[in-house]
Parts: sequence; C-alpha cells; structure tokens
Amino acid sequence: MRIRSAVAVVSLATAVSASIVPAAAGAADRAAAGPTTFTHVVVNGGKDIVLGPTTRRTVTLTWTVTDPEGVAKTWAYLWHGPNTDDADGHLPHYPPSGTCTVSPADPATSTCTLSFDVDAARDLHRNSLAGTWNVLTEAQDTTDDWTDVDVAATAKIKRNAKVTVNASPEPVRKGRTITVTGKLTRANWETGTYAGYRGQSVKLQFRKKGSSTYTTVKTVTSGRGGTLRTTVKATKDGYFRYVFAGTGTTGPSTAAGDFVDVR
Repeated sequence: MRIRSAVAVVSLATAVSASIVPAAAGAADRAAAGPTTFTHVVVNGGKDIVLGPTTRRTVTLTWTVTDPEGVAKTWAYLWHGPNTDDADGHLPHYPPSGTCTVSPADPATSTCTLSFDVDAARDLHRNSLAGTWNVLTEAQDTTDDWTDVDVAATAKIKRNAKVTVNASPEPVRKGRTITVTGKLTRANWETGTYAGYRGQSVKLQFRKKGSSTYTTVKTVTSGRGGTLRTTVKATKDGYFRYVFAGTGTTGPSTAAGDFVDVR
C-alpha cells in the first residue's frame, strides 16, 4: 500500500498512471497500513470470467472503502503481470471513478461499483493473459490524501472451452461395443478461433433413459487436436456425454448428451 498527496495528481489519467508505476505488490498490500481500507472487493460476482475468441461481456467490480476523513473519489481496475511496474494487461484501460453510496450508519464508509466492457478480440491479444488477474484499488479522501492497494483481490479470466460427443453405432445390440468419440477445443485469443486442447482429463458420463442423473463411466485423455475416443459395452438405453472440468486458464465445458438405443 502507498499513501500519496493528490496535489501531484492533475487528472484521472495521471492518477491511473501513477498507481501502476511503483514496484511489485507484496503481502503487505493486502492489509490496510493507512487510514483508508478496502474490503469486500468482488469481481464478476465472484465467478470466473470465461471468454471465447470474440466474446464481449460486461464485468462488474464492487468494493467497500472506509476512511475516517470521508472518501472523495475511489477507483479500481484489474491488472495482469508479475507486478504493477511490468503489467501486461489492464481492464478497463481508462478506469472511471466508482459510483459510491455512503453508508447511513457510517459516513466514513462507502460501497462502490464499477461496470466495464471486456472484448476478448480487443483486450486479450495473447493467450498468456489467461489466468489470475489482480485488483488494484485506490481512493482519495476529503483531505486530498491518496491510498492505493496493488492486490486488494484477485479474479480469474479464462479461455472458453467446447467439448463434443458422438456415441455409435446406434441402435446397437445389448452387449456389443459402443465407441464414444468427441473433441475438446478451447479459445485461441491470438488467432480468434478455437483449437484442439491436448493432454486434458475428460470424464465420460452416462445417464440411463428415464433418469436425470449422470454417472462417470471412465476418464479419458484428449489426444492430438483435442480428440476424444473410448469404448464401452452397451447395456441399456441412455445418454453419453463428455465433461471437462476446466483448468486454471480454461473454463469448463459439458457436451449435450448423445442418446443410444440399445436393443
């Protein structure tokens, strides 16, 4: 955390620039060392932000800021990289001040919100941007003192995944072999397309006809180009699907069930 005078800040752009210049954030940034504190910092309702190659989405960031002198203005934005000095991504690029509501019970505390658009094609030009992003919070109190926290919270921005399934032959005689194929792909932000996702664990699940519950039959590993292939014995009518749980950089995906008629 750093506290600085607002006298040196002549515009919002300067304020944002100044907030990302200092050295790497440490554990101390998570705690309030000065009079201004930031709490309840939440991005996208606490859910991962999962984006396809050209996805456009509105993201909401909320936080609570408290200062004994009262809060004049406050900002927050997402940044990615090893530290604020070497950040390779910012969302939004030009953050406006948050819209805040002063607590009736405590005039020193304000609850704030900021909504901004994320365009994968425009804002996420490298696949390496997938993963953990940090939230920088900043506030100016009524005495013109500034406080900012480099890592007030974190959020996940992930590449979208897709998985398909096809069980054959269909219909099939009971006891015969069913071959279940499919493909796992994920968004490539650099090319604007989907590409095969190799070497990932994917569950094959089955739901018998008349049931609403899927159970895992086995786990397979995606091959070259994200291909999925395995075999099972035909026992009863039902639906097969592949389920990918996701990773730290890629969102989950579940295929629609493919029905097999067993005779």
